[in-house]
Amino acid sequence: MSRRVHLYIASSLDGYIAGPDESIDWLFTDADYGYTDFIAGIDTIVMGRKSYELALNFGDWPYPSGRESIVFTRGSRKPDARVRFTARSPREEIEELRGRSGGDIWLLGGGVLVQSFLEEGLVDTLQLGLHPTVLGGGIPLFPAGTPHTNFRLLSSTPWPSGLVMLNYEVLRSEREEKSGTQTSQR
Repeated sequence: MSRRVHLYIASSLDGYIAGPDESIDWLFTDADYGYTDFIAGIDTIVMGRKSYELALNFGDWPYPSGRESIVFTRGSRKPDARVRFTARSPREEIEELRGRSGGDIWLLGGGVLVQSFLEEGLVDTLQLGLHPTVLGGGIPLFPAGTPHTNFRLLSSTPWPSGLVMLNYEVLRSEREEKSGTQTSQR
């Protein structure tokens, strides 16, 4: 089976992945919320430049060692042994990754990169940690212009904190399934 791309991300009730000041201090950190099981099947993490820069503010690198980390950026960057920078398109990068053996791929974010992956039909599943808070603005999970994409709910897990973990698969059209292409439904 081909390596799958999982969008594993948290969102507020009003659909933001970061607050108005790009903060994520509203995210619950009191429990694992299934992260350990999720990350066990992942060997590659892909993220946008802003997500990478946010990770640098955590002090220690927040992602498990032994996993390839790829940062999509158009600008030049100082070398960082923890990541590989790429200016390639998401399609080019994911096709190469899927051509290699290995575990699944975590699309970490942010919103613009998520939009690009959905436009290219590269997302297989969405695991959304829905936090019971309204931010009133910030960075949207799905920016304006994100293509129409249908999902099928696989499971939902409520937690005592009020967080609900929602697991979806991306629905593909019959034509896409037969041709082997993976483009979002529009």
